[in-house]
Amino acid sequence: MLPTRFVRPAGGAAESANLYVANCGPAVGLSLSDVAAAFGAFGEVAGVHLADGSGPASSSASPTPALRKRPWGPGVYLVKDFVTAEEEKALEALAKRRVQHYGHAFLYETRNVDTKQFLGELPSFLSNVLEKIASFPGLDDERQAIDQLTVNEYSPGVGLSPHIDTHSAFDGPIFSLSLAGSCIMEFRKYSQGSRQPQPAAITNTEEENQSENPAHSSGSIRKAIFLPPRSMLVMSGEGRYAWHHYIPHHKVDIVRGNAVRRGRRRVSFTFRKVRSGPCRCEHSQFCDSQRDSARSSGGIEEDIRSHGMAS
Repeated sequence: MLPTRFVRPAGGAAESANLYVANCGPAVGLSLSDVAAAFGAFGEVAGVHLADGSGPASSSASPTPALRKRPWGPGVYLVKDFVTAEEEKALEALAKRRVQHYGHAFLYETRNVDTKQFLGELPSFLSNVLEKIASFPGLDDERQAIDQLTVNEYSPGVGLSPHIDTHSAFDGPIFSLSLAGSCIMEFRKYSQGSRQPQPAAITNTEEENQSENPAHSSGSIRKAIFLPPRSMLVMSGEGRYAWHHYIPHHKVDIVRGNAVRRGRRRVSFTFRKVRSGPCRCEHSQFCDSQRDSARSSGGIEEDIRSHGMAS
């Protein structure tokens, strides 16, 4: 770490013109001008500087405040204005097809990837986004470098089928960047395995894009979140491994009683890490790796019993 340019006043009693702010700055998606504008409401700001060469994230003790005041759901976070308007335009312009894959192709028929077919490293124009993703501390201790990206373009009224991203395919958190247009994403937690939710209108989202009183129906917990343009949704832990998520097929979303029409185009950049071994998560009822392992073990035991009877 480089030495800091600011020091605590000698003796600790003297006043200082400097204010140290943690969990704030480019490492968490806020430009220095954004920080200056926020504090400018309380008086003149002479300048905003990084405390040291590593950036503000290095002095963060806890990851949660850096992402949000609190998680939206178990392991689910939303970062607004993750990219600037200029970055959004540049990234949106690169989405020239309805679906694009980088790193590894995503196979929709199996909801998995072909690990034997490597498409190459992620493109250099994503370096700034990847650096910001890497700056999120503590989301998942075993997290490794992102190596797969799927870019999807959604026309008005087109949503996303309900699913849990395949456990055996991807490791650690999943990062979804929304560009150009907004939408509602709904999450449901089912008590019995992988039952698929049916799309429904969302009518109760708060200003903070969070449903404080999720509906309980048919053995499920339902929550909805509003994804504005340039926001990054982070799914980790239980929210990634045990909650179905989907986007209803609507042209208009209802947010706090107000109709929000979806734009002519919405583009999502979904960043993942391809898994190199079986998943050993705590949510076995939703885990294809552990279901397949259980089936294999059961088949072996049955074969042993049948041979034993024959002898």
